Amino acid sequence: MNLPVWMQNEGAWIAIGISLLFMVAGVLMHRFIKKVLQAPPTQETESHE
Repeated sequence: MNLPVWMQNEGAWIAIGISLLFMVAGVLMHRFIKKVLQAPPTQETESHE
């Protein structure tokens, strides 16, 4: 298998791996935040006033 020159460097693979990790983390955070914002608000029955 003949890889391009920029793919033969170990640093390139580290950068690609870190980039993929950040993208997966961003997608997971986006899904979690959307789920929290779409949830109905909780009804508090006790008032402190």
